[in-house]
Amino acid sequence: MAELGAHLTAASAGDDRPSIFEAVAQDSLMAAVKPALQHLVKVLAESNPGRYGFLWRWFDETYVLLDLLLQQHYLARCSASFSENFYSLKRIPMGDCGRRPLAAAGLPKRQHWKSLLLLVLVPYLKGKLEKLVTSLREEDEYSIHPPSSSWKRFYRAFLAAYPFVNMTWEGWFLIQQLCYILGKAQHHSPMLRLAGVRLVRLTAEDMQALEKKLAGAPSSQTHSIKTQVQSAVRKALGGIAFSLSTGLSVSVFFLQFLDWWYSSENQETIKSLTALPTPPPPVHLDHGASSALLPKLKTVCPLCRKIRVNATALSTSGFVFCYRCAYSYVKTHQRCPITGYATELQHLVKLYSPES
Repeated sequence: MAELGAHLTAASAGDDRPSIFEAVAQDSLMAAVKPALQHLVKVLAESNPGRYGFLWRWFDETYVLLDLLLQQHYLARCSASFSENFYSLKRIPMGDCGRRPLAAAGLPKRQHWKSLLLLVLVPYLKGKLEKLVTSLREEDEYSIHPPSSSWKRFYRAFLAAYPFVNMTWEGWFLIQQLCYILGKAQHHSPMLRLAGVRLVRLTAEDMQALEKKLAGAPSSQTHSIKTQVQSAVRKALGGIAFSLSTGLSVSVFFLQFLDWWYSSENQETIKSLTALPTPPPPVHLDHGASSALLPKLKTVCPLCRKIRVNATALSTSGFVFCYRCAYSYVKTHQRCPITGYATELQHLVKLYSPES
């Protein structure tokens, strides 16, 4: 009986383990939100630099602050990050083989703060490092330092070593995912291992506990001003984080669509879809009359039947006349003499030949 219970416990633990597709999907969710949000801020800054320019200049810092509030709210309320909660996952401490704590109970403080720092700080530092490397590569050819200076040698060595460091970092994640697929590891990401947690699916009990917590049972009366201030600040930060999370939950697919729409790989498809159709050639109202008006020589005006003087084209049809002939006809009839298209004096375009 004891062995059977152990097998059932292991089976239930295996059922709660998310698949690699769920784990990778929740990782890619936040990775897609930031570029799309960055493009949105860029559009706002370009449309009104005086009002929204600071958002573009301080985008990384503003984003990391909002991300900090968002992740803190979800870790405290659901024991999961925003993207993990979006896919109905939660974090539990490593080595927890007994009864698992409910998601509404939150993580232990040690795992909570580790998770928060690794969720927010590591992507921020990695993004800053990538921007630094990009700027150093762009400035390498235009540097004022002599080729033999110690600073020049240092950052050239840094640029040479960075691809190998980055390859090691990405390879670490790839190996961890392969081990997770083969069942040799409990984490699909090294960040979870460093935080001392692992991912499992939410259970029915977790859902019920989260619903009760969201309903918000009234807390006991506070007796000190300090406690009241702390409670008010906590509620305000929770409200801000909840507003951000709700807004992200609603707009996450819209942001992903923006990221796809403005991706470099998609630009050729967008151009083909949004290209204006080629306008059709002019359609004559009266084929017999119009063809009779057209002279055989291209240098002859169709109206006066003489060599054109001050050649002038009508932008509505493209036919060329003498300026005086076109001006008089359009002023009187408000249409092209050949096609009958509605034309005004502003549609007369003076043509300049090389001889003139």
